[in-house]
Amino acid sequence: MDPVPSTKQLLRWSEALAGIARTGLGFTESLYEQERFEEILHVAADIRVAADEGPIGVEDAEGLIEEWLSTVGKGIPGYVTPKVAVGAAVGNENGEILLVKRADSGVWLYPTGWADVGYSAAEVVVKEVKEETGIDVEVVRLIAVLDGLRVGISRIPLYSLVFQCRALGGELRAHPLECADVGWFPLDKLPFPLAGAERWGEHVFSALRGDPIEVLYDSVRSPIWRGDHNKS
Repeated sequence: MDPVPSTKQLLRWSEALAGIARTGLGFTESLYEQERFEEILHVAADIRVAADEGPIGVEDAEGLIEEWLSTVGKGIPGYVTPKVAVGAAVGNENGEILLVKRADSGVWLYPTGWADVGYSAAEVVVKEVKEETGIDVEVVRLIAVLDGLRVGISRIPLYSLVFQCRALGGELRAHPLECADVGWFPLDKLPFPLAGAERWGEHVFSALRGDPIEVLYDSVRSPIWRGDHNKS
């Protein structure tokens, strides 16, 4: 392990502590335990804000604590789990991949979005690609299940389900609010910055070529909690 914790490690520790504390608040009836869990939230918020803004920024942690407390539920609805997102690795007949430039961050990534209630994961994929890029697709297969924090494509806990898709038609256009740009790119001319490509790039292009691949997932670190965060 590195002598100085990385930002990725600090985010992971913060979100893990916050999840434990909010889940505890959702299940406990003890006032003593409530106080202890809220104290854990304060520690988690300090870690998170320090990771984002540096030690001086911890003075702004109260807003994050209030945000976390507002999401506490009772019982099972209060059990904190990662959010779920879906991604689309869309290929065309030229061997190119469809990528979008996020309007909020300026970072390129395959089309992705939250898993909306009432839709299957595959249905959300088709919907998101159409909304973000104007391209109609059909889903071919699930090719990856990735931890967003670990890959570096998210700053909150989420699992990303990535599906290989085939372009059917449509007119290429960027969503006016969500995307700053959109385009087709070959492997040797990928745009920069491209989020997490060192993790998923080779695997995704293998899938788009039709190679026989297994579903990509994050390996089990050893030990699970303190394992090397740089290893996939």
